[in-house]
Amino acid sequence: MNFEVLIPIALFAAIAYTIKVVADTLVRRRLVESNVTESLVRSMLEGEAERARTASLRWGIVMVALAVGFGLVEAGGWDDMTPGVVAILLGATGVGNLAYYAFVRRRA
Repeated sequence: MNFEVLIPIALFAAIAYTIKVVADTLVRRRLVESNVTESLVRSMLEGEAERARTASLRWGIVMVALAVGFGLVEAGGWDDMTPGVVAILLGATGVGNLAYYAFVRRRA
C-alpha cells in the first residue's frame, strides 16, 4: 500500500473534521450565551441529533447499494473500468439515494 498517498489524505480529513467540530462548538456556545429560550435550544439540538441519525441511515443505504453494484460488476467478470461499469456503480448510488428518500418519506 502506498502510504505516501494515504497520509496526506488522512491529514486533510483530520483537519477538515477538526474545523467542523470547532465551528459547531462555537455555534452552540454563542447560542447558549445569547438569551434564547431553553425550549428553542433543546429543539435545535434534538433536530441536529435527528439529522445525524438520518445521515447515518442514508450513508448505510447508499453503501449497501454500492456493495450490490460492486457485486454485480464482480459477478459479470468485468475487470476494466468501462462506461458500463461506471453506469452500474452510479445507478447503484442513485438507487440507494432513492431508497433512502422512500424510507424517510414513508416514515414521516
